[in-house]
Amino acid sequence: MTVPRGLEPTGVILLDKPAGRSSFSAVAETRRRTGARTGHAGTLDPFATGLLVVLSGRATKVASRFVGLDKRYLTEIDLTARTSTGDPEGDVVDEHDAPEPDDLAAALDELRGEIELPIPAASAVKIAGERAYRLHRRGVSVEMPLRRSAVYELTLVDYAAGIAKLDLCVSSGTYVRAIADVLGGHCRTLRRLEVGPFSVHEADPARVLPLGDALARIDAP
Repeated sequence: MTVPRGLEPTGVILLDKPAGRSSFSAVAETRRRTGARTGHAGTLDPFATGLLVVLSGRATKVASRFVGLDKRYLTEIDLTARTSTGDPEGDVVDEHDAPEPDDLAAALDELRGEIELPIPAASAVKIAGERAYRLHRRGVSVEMPLRRSAVYELTLVDYAAGIAKLDLCVSSGTYVRAIADVLGGHCRTLRRLEVGPFSVHEADPARVLPLGDALARIDAP
């Protein structure tokens, strides 16, 4: 029986996105290489690196099973300045002294658990039918809505010269840039290590994880 065009290979492809590249271009390259229908289970900002979960072939029909998984990140936050975008690509809008270690520890304590964070202005969320980042680029000031997030783990790995290195596990839809802004800084680097049961250490653009195996990993206790 002939397989309908675009349905094979079916499965999950794990990519390690480099900095400076959009998630959409990485997905598009995979589509050109495989010839299959291709989607994703959550993008990364261009400045960020790390795990992209790409769905290929028939796997695109069950994208909802992959969207909404928890994420783990490693980030370096510059606590001496905020930027207009919350990352290195924005303009510096506020410079100040970095917090003392005890003050930073107290601020991190406030961020663990269920929290509400404002969605960054430079995001793809729609405001009155238009993407927020487009309004932001035009200089249109809008009040960004709050989003409830869960911060399951938040570990201070290192703190030196105003740069805090954090390892954190959060619910889907959590903007690490928003966490950086609450702390008084911006993300200098951001790397996604895990999406649900999938790890960046498994990333291999040539490997297609069978859909059944991928779903079994999501459903495992």
